[in-house]
Amino acid sequence: MRGAVTRRGLLWAGTLGTGGVLVALVRWGLGQPGTFPGAAPAPTGTATARPFPTGTPRPAPTSAPTAAPTGTSAPAATATAAPAASATPGAGAAATSTTQPVPDTRELVDPVANRLPRWRGFNLQEMFNKDWGVRKFEERDFAWIAELGFNFVRLPLDYRAWASPRDWMQLDQGVLGWIDETLLWAERYSIHVNLNFHRAPGYSVTQPAEPKSLWTDEEAQRACITHWAHFAKRYAGHPNKRLSFNLFNEPPKIAPEVHRTVVGRVLDAIRKEDSKRLVICDGSEWGHAPPAELAGMGVAASTRGYDPFGLTHFRAEWVPGSEKMAAPTYPMRDGGTLWGRDTLRQQRVDPWKALEGRGIGVMVGEFGAYNRTPHKIVLDWMRDSLQLWRDAGWGWAMWNFRGPFGILDSGRTDVPYETWRGQKLDRAMLDVLRQY
Repeated sequence: MRGAVTRRGLLWAGTLGTGGVLVALVRWGLGQPGTFPGAAPAPTGTATARPFPTGTPRPAPTSAPTAAPTGTSAPAATATAAPAASATPGAGAAATSTTQPVPDTRELVDPVANRLPRWRGFNLQEMFNKDWGVRKFEERDFAWIAELGFNFVRLPLDYRAWASPRDWMQLDQGVLGWIDETLLWAERYSIHVNLNFHRAPGYSVTQPAEPKSLWTDEEAQRACITHWAHFAKRYAGHPNKRLSFNLFNEPPKIAPEVHRTVVGRVLDAIRKEDSKRLVICDGSEWGHAPPAELAGMGVAASTRGYDPFGLTHFRAEWVPGSEKMAAPTYPMRDGGTLWGRDTLRQQRVDPWKALEGRGIGVMVGEFGAYNRTPHKIVLDWMRDSLQLWRDAGWGWAMWNFRGPFGILDSGRTDVPYETWRGQKLDRAMLDVLRQY
């Protein structure tokens, strides 16, 4: 994750432009660390361990749940029909904007590691960072994502939501139950769920650093193996059509043999519990380097879509020196490179197409642009990126659904928002996403 946006704060770790490496943590917004406004408290107590109930009757598809009032948590899963979309006239609101029909691309197919489906969707962040509070996911997000024509969610998870670095091996089954719910909703709304350890025992791109390193420490590796093995056993038999694992978020610049060794140990533990589980691995160098070292391991790979950095992170408060950033254009010269469609293809697509030639399927696990970048420039850049990924046959997950990078409640000042389900919808950005 290049620019991680929580509902109350922003975290960043990764490459700055085309230069060196920067890790920063900035808090912003109101309230005390530890909870989102209106967040449900984390469960306490000693819940009995329970595997995901495979083989039991699944809920029948239902209408989308009624939206909660803006700024409040959604109600528990319901089957009441959502009101029809409407535009509420007001300051900057589009009165009658509609989206043109597009071919149905929501049907889920059985994926294979050497050629992933062209999923399209979003990252949901309720369990993304324990320091900023974790909360239950909301069924309404799954309903809305499906209603808008998408079929994929990536869930970046912080293991500290269900365990502690002081006791890596004790897992809170109550919190893990929150993830169980998402798989029921995924089936209800025909969505694929990709579970990612955004913070794994021993590694995270965000601060604070883990007490021991996943890449060098045996205890950290054993803990990470234990967690992923538990997930594999918990969801064994759940079809790959609806569930995949994404081991680590954006590994750093590490020796290829180290990356392969650690991934191999975790894979062995997963496959002991569920031999057929689809596993996707981010590229190293914070998602930019195609992980050719993983060839022959039966895994797929995930890249990123945050270039040029000066466009996607213009005036982002958590980036030191962002107040001095030049106003972005597109194409844009950034760090000595002129970024346009040709450069994006040469530097961010062609190397990954070569990886596909070695039997590793590819998708874009994160992409997006912060809300300070002028809207027209974002859409121009987005069209080129999405066109390239469509031509490559790759799926993608936008960072994020709700928030400063997303299509709902993004806080832009240059967008004629449409009121939709009680939220502020960026209809123009939605239309671009739906075109590709």
